[in-house]
Amino acid sequence: MLAAIGFLIIALILVLLLTQRVNAIVALAGIPFIGALIAGFSLAEVSEFAMSGIGSIVGVVAMFVFAIIFFGIVSDAGMFDPIVNRIVRFAGDKPATITVATTLLAIVTHLDGAGASTFLITIPAMLPLYERMGMSRLVLATCVALGAGVMNVVPWGGPTLRAAATADVPANELWVPVIPAQIVGLIVALGIAFFLGTREKKRLARLDSGDERAVVLESTARIGETGMVITGGSSSDASGESGSAADADAVAALRRPKLLFVNLLVTALVVVVLVAGWVDPAVCFIIGAIVVLVINYPNMKEQGERINAHAPGAVLMASTLIAAGILLGVLSESGMVEAMAQGGANLLPEALAPGLPLIAGILGVPLSLLFGPDAYYFGVMPVLMAVGAEFGVEGIDIALASILGQETAGFPISPMTGSFFLLVGLAKVDIGRHIRHSFLWMWLVSIVMVLVAVVMGVIPGWV
Repeated sequence: MLAAIGFLIIALILVLLLTQRVNAIVALAGIPFIGALIAGFSLAEVSEFAMSGIGSIVGVVAMFVFAIIFFGIVSDAGMFDPIVNRIVRFAGDKPATITVATTLLAIVTHLDGAGASTFLITIPAMLPLYERMGMSRLVLATCVALGAGVMNVVPWGGPTLRAAATADVPANELWVPVIPAQIVGLIVALGIAFFLGTREKKRLARLDSGDERAVVLESTARIGETGMVITGGSSSDASGESGSAADADAVAALRRPKLLFVNLLVTALVVVVLVAGWVDPAVCFIIGAIVVLVINYPNMKEQGERINAHAPGAVLMASTLIAAGILLGVLSESGMVEAMAQGGANLLPEALAPGLPLIAGILGVPLSLLFGPDAYYFGVMPVLMAVGAEFGVEGIDIALASILGQETAGFPISPMTGSFFLLVGLAKVDIGRHIRHSFLWMWLVSIVMVLVAVVMGVIPGWV
């Protein structure tokens, strides 16, 4: 009963998000709440489940809100202008160079294994360039996802650590054998980024020629009567250019070129502290936001205006994250996740058991849409390992295959992880459109890595 309701909740949420029937908050919070009541839990119990889930992600919410304010302020002050200008001079009118650079930046920034910091560093740095060039933000989100997804296999990343704990082996024993597959995955990711950039160049050429079919709908932002796209306190027309001279003057008035190096220094310190983990990420960005706000806009009125300018986007995504916390809390605390794991394993035909590692690897990315890292590695994988053991399948083989897709290549498209909402929020793209745009590319990279591991003998083939 619990397993069926759990699967139904996940399926219904995915359908609603992918078809854009309702707002993400309605789907993420409303559906699990109703599902838990149908499962027989009292209102008080469901409330406890929800609060438990909210409590687990409150730090992420705080970090996101103040990260938006921090990066919004340094962006308003013009800190990214020199970076964007240098990249523009380097890339010229070559979108393919920009997309490859985006993926490379995501690869480098994900060396710490944290999706949140990767997105917080990479997207604000690259988004102004995409908007200036008129490139699709969906392409930006996909390129960032490619780099971060493949790099998430590192042993200090969440999925590999969880898999190692479940398989009771050191994390390096899982990572070292798949390094060659990961390297191939990075090469494939860069190749896909180059292809997306080439395709984007063709789309922009069609758009310039007046082909309306080349217009890409990226988010649910409203379109005003003047044709201006209004998102998060800033506006631009469909071509990505400044809407008016007044807008340009307003933007120029916010710039603080004399404080460029000060802003760069503060940002560098925030990033170092974030990566080193010396303080909680939320506290890091709270302090950082206060510092850059006071330095760049010492007047109280200006401070209020800057906070209000970035508040809509921060509040919207904070609400979405809280709704996601409710979903995770209800599924976990009600026992639905455990029931779903056991039910799914029991449905596996015996003939397929010897191929469990290959199946786990191939289905890693799709499973990321259903199970978060904790749910899979601590709920599903132990059951799969127990089933495989009855047929002589080594548990470590299932773990090795799993880390090549499940919440690694799959985490940037998984609504079951908090950083996913950070990605789509910072890139200002619709959740469903991002999943549709990125899913096959992420799955392709994962499958290639799995096949490389099979060819090398790291993961057993079908026997």
